[in-house]
Amino acid sequence: MLKPKLFTTLETYNKKSFMDDLFAGLTVGVVALPLAMAFAIASGVPPERGLFTAIIAGFLISFLGGSRVQIGGPTGAFVVIVAGIMAEHGYDGLVYCTIMAGFFLIALGFSKMGGLIKFIPFPVITGFTSGIAVVIFSTQIKDLLGLQMPNPPAEFIPKWIEYVKNLGTFTPAAAGLGIGTILVIAVTRRFVPRLPAMLIGMAAATLATVLLGLDVETIGSRFGDLPRILPAPELPAFDIEKIKSLIAPAFTVGLLAAIESLLSATVADGMIGGRHRSNMELVAQGAANIGSAVFGGIPATGAIARTVTNIKSGAKTPVAGIIHAVSLALILLLFAPYAKMIPLAALAGILVVVSYNMSEIEN
Repeated sequence: MLKPKLFTTLETYNKKSFMDDLFAGLTVGVVALPLAMAFAIASGVPPERGLFTAIIAGFLISFLGGSRVQIGGPTGAFVVIVAGIMAEHGYDGLVYCTIMAGFFLIALGFSKMGGLIKFIPFPVITGFTSGIAVVIFSTQIKDLLGLQMPNPPAEFIPKWIEYVKNLGTFTPAAAGLGIGTILVIAVTRRFVPRLPAMLIGMAAATLATVLLGLDVETIGSRFGDLPRILPAPELPAFDIEKIKSLIAPAFTVGLLAAIESLLSATVADGMIGGRHRSNMELVAQGAANIGSAVFGGIPATGAIARTVTNIKSGAKTPVAGIIHAVSLALILLLFAPYAKMIPLAALAGILVVVSYNMSEIEN
């Protein structure tokens, strides 16, 4: 059935549901803030593009989606793919790719292909996410330790060879902030799991940088100030040759978005005892990717960790996801000038934790 879950849930919506959704939406919005910026930087784009994605795609996925509690935005699974597209085709190419992936997802939804997710073997999915985790971790060593070196090679083994050669150039302050961020996240999750551990880790590192006057690379020193508003919708100049060269990457992005979003929705169903509408979810993911690209974002999909946070925070309906997107927009409006003080080592530390979680080592 191609009917968004939002419209169904609003039929019996009440004040208690809204209060539950309000708390959950605000909570997951705070959790999404550092992740959106970190995933963007790791993908080779400025941090604000991650926020644009979380706001626009996050809103559309909740507004149009087929799940009661799905949270959408940039995810770790896209990092390697987006970085590769950026390196070869630039941001204009990424926009084309994301839009084509969006139309592919919409076509999958209208073709009623949502049920095919159950035929993908679980070991294949686990192996893929574990591989992505290793790659993300390997891209963060330079910022995590503050290595004084040019951009490392893209290939995995040459990258680590260069890391080893340049270990002596590490910046003690940056390394301390990066490792400290990881420790703060681990301690917060261990003793006060209801608090947003990643935001606390990022805030603590930023505060230490400012109060101690640490000479480390920050968002401001590398990217400048973050904008306080969403950009106007814009598309790059039409280039048929570039579009043709991006058909295969667009198919990859769309297929990955379909798999991850439906996987996340399935996990959510198991936690809330519900049943998502897979075809409607694919249509929503397609619209979200098109919207994200038009407003300066990057590819998006359902985010399992943020969706689980949403559920554990008491979300009842897609209104929570909409509030999450609105809260991020307000944070961008009110606090963007302060983001330039965030040390890149702290965001690298956050992505190291994300990589550990994706690897499923504990399982």
